[in-house]
Amino acid sequence: MSMLDKLKDLIKGHPDQARQGVEKAGDAFDAKTGNKYQSQVDTAQQKLNEQLGSDRPQNPPPGT
Repeated sequence: MSMLDKLKDLIKGHPDQARQGVEKAGDAFDAKTGNKYQSQVDTAQQKLNEQLGSDRPQNPPPGT
């Protein structure tokens, strides 16, 4: 079983918490690097959210 499969099992039923964790980790990395790699971090966050099944827009329109 791969590490990603283990993570999927751990977060099953908690997609919002997983998404928040991915966002916090990306934001922390951006802060440590002074946003030098912000576009790469954003891409990685999107791909992780897709893999975890918690793909949502980062800034949903108001009223949704």
